[in-house]
Amino acid sequence: MDGDRIETALLRSWVWDPWLCLGLALAAGLYLRGWSVLRRRAPARWGGCQAAAFVGGLVVVLLALASPVEPLSALLLQVHMVQHLLLMMVAPPLIWLGAPLWPLLRGLPASVRRHAIGPFLRDGLARSLGAALSDLRVAWLLFVGLTWLWHVPALFDAALVSPGLHYVEHLCFFGSALVFWWPVVLPYPAQSPGPRWLILPYLLFADVQNTVLSALLAFSDSVIYPHYERVPRLWDLSALEDQAIAGVIMWVPGSMAFLLPLGWIGCGLLFGSAPASTRRPAAVPRLVGGRIGLPLAGPTNPATPDLLRLPLLGRFLRWRHARTLLQGLMLVLAGAIILDGWLGPPVEGMNLAGIVPWIHWRGLVVLGLLALGNVFCLACPFLLPRTWARRWQPARRSWPSWLRSKWLAVAFLVVFFWAYETFALWADPWATASLAAAYFLAAFVVDSWFRGAAFCKYLCPIGQFNFVQSLVSPWEVRARSAEVCQRCDTKDCIRGRGPVPGCELHLFIPRKVGNWDCIFCLDCIHACPHDNVGILARIPGQELLTDPQRSGVGRLGRRADVALLVLLLVFVAFVNAAGMTAPVLACQDRLAERLGWPFWAVVTLNCIFALGLVPVALVGSVALLSRLGSGSLLSPWGLVKRYALAFVPLGFGMWMAHYGFHLVTSWEAIFPVTLRVAQALGFESTAELRWVCRCNSPVAEWLLQAEILCLQAGLLGSLYLAYRISLELHPVWRRAVHAFLPWAGLVLLLFAVGLWIVFQPMEMRGMM
Repeated sequence: MDGDRIETALLRSWVWDPWLCLGLALAAGLYLRGWSVLRRRAPARWGGCQAAAFVGGLVVVLLALASPVEPLSALLLQVHMVQHLLLMMVAPPLIWLGAPLWPLLRGLPASVRRHAIGPFLRDGLARSLGAALSDLRVAWLLFVGLTWLWHVPALFDAALVSPGLHYVEHLCFFGSALVFWWPVVLPYPAQSPGPRWLILPYLLFADVQNTVLSALLAFSDSVIYPHYERVPRLWDLSALEDQAIAGVIMWVPGSMAFLLPLGWIGCGLLFGSAPASTRRPAAVPRLVGGRIGLPLAGPTNPATPDLLRLPLLGRFLRWRHARTLLQGLMLVLAGAIILDGWLGPPVEGMNLAGIVPWIHWRGLVVLGLLALGNVFCLACPFLLPRTWARRWQPARRSWPSWLRSKWLAVAFLVVFFWAYETFALWADPWATASLAAAYFLAAFVVDSWFRGAAFCKYLCPIGQFNFVQSLVSPWEVRARSAEVCQRCDTKDCIRGRGPVPGCELHLFIPRKVGNWDCIFCLDCIHACPHDNVGILARIPGQELLTDPQRSGVGRLGRRADVALLVLLLVFVAFVNAAGMTAPVLACQDRLAERLGWPFWAVVTLNCIFALGLVPVALVGSVALLSRLGSGSLLSPWGLVKRYALAFVPLGFGMWMAHYGFHLVTSWEAIFPVTLRVAQALGFESTAELRWVCRCNSPVAEWLLQAEILCLQAGLLGSLYLAYRISLELHPVWRRAVHAFLPWAGLVLLLFAVGLWIVFQPMEMRGMM
């Protein structure tokens, strides 16, 4: 069949479906009838754009199901994909932009509203169902789950040959899309089921799964859906080429459908504007002889989630000896790592000291910080020996007042990262074991000599890393009720009660803000006689929006040691990841060859440049530009101290991308090493040792998207914090924007560097 005849046939292939056409016409009629009444009463609220959006959404549904797109979708997968995009990405947002709830209700006859719709909307089951569907987790899982389910080849092909099943597929796609886009658009008068910023990861993760599914179609070497191999081919297009085009259509326009509203909402949050649909209306129209309680969103003012209230986990954490048990298990593991590092094979891929600390422990630490908080300090094995020693030799001295800062910890971090890069600690099991043993010795000596937890608060580099990254954790140890704390006379949370010590890091719970310096020891929880301390949920990074006086810490935005610690960890995140890329390693080799220097000297020079000169120049220039642009009374150094905390989310995103890559690509390396240790200890096993090259597992297609997602989340978080800090320092909006722009430029520059890093071949990760 030639092209002209095909096009003519397609133009005549409109599908006459009376039920579809009548249903869409009825919906349009009811909407316009109700909209016209509401417009006469409140013309400012009900504009012509809303009516155009709703009717446009219905037209899109008509084009998807009644135009030549419908018959052609059975012959070309790319057209079928266009049909799905119309039903899932175009029509539902347009319909919700029309704010159809009140117009549709007002368009119905009064008797129908009063006797049919009203009782249904007031029914408890209907309200519960509406609240459940408006939950972000339910909406996301429903949308994604049905998308993947209907793309299973057997079900997809079955729908193409069965008209009834095809209608069910369309209904599932359209219905789940309506549920998915509801919290994104928030049609008037809906209320957000949670904090508005949650829509950002909601859309980002939806885009990630869309990318994965479209990549499977675009890059597959075989035809996934056999139906398209059996049908006549049009325009000399093979089934595999058709499938690749369908994947691209799903990928590019599909991603834009998620990213455009994400950018719009992100800008709204960043610059303080909110769409009208997110604000509660002053008055609700009377539709059924009174106000109808629509199930527009989830429950308002829900109780703050508390980990201690969970059935199993909460009971374990409330157990007095839970921390000792966790520390004991970690102590046994640490002992095994140290012994194997000293006595086992000196090959990093065959030794516990070469695998567990640098792959599994680091990856699990950042995951734990993201999911729960500072859980490593909770189970820290380095403190268990000194706890036992204090039973017969209690520490009596106080930590010197002139050392009560983070300067020593910053110095230790600089030395550690320099040694890590210069001497390749990850490749030396003996050095790793010696470092762990030195850690035990340092913690034992310092905390046996000084009262409190001086090692944790002022010296421990791992603890400082956890303190900084836990600022974006979703959980926080704090009081459940401020009134209960005000009535308390004993203050046991800080003083201790019986065998339970008070907070050794001097954090008074009623005045504690955030997770800084909190090691999650849970002593305050056990000491409180009123059961008023919990591990409560919070918005990640919320404590960084302002700079209040914090118990035991002071004002973070006025401490030079805190600013330097935060910026050091941010820049180290990028330098440490870049040091494993092929271009950087090749550059270091060429530089060593040209200068005739040993490799360690070149690495030292690079560290001085990348962790010293470049950060000082960049941050100093940005602070000066911000001060000049806004006319701030603060000095450039004062601005650095205040804005440094805004970079925490972006730094954490880079750490997450880097360590997460190691964990995903190398998690199975632990199995042959563990089997070797078991055989060395005399345990008989018939299993064959099959060594896994560390960081050399095949890289999943979704991993790069996950790394980019981590960086994107960090970017949005840092931009938002920088802007909020600017508003705090400069209430006048124009001056706040001028103060914000230089810092935003630095955030975007670091984000671009992070993107460059994750796209580079990683020689030390075993990639080509």
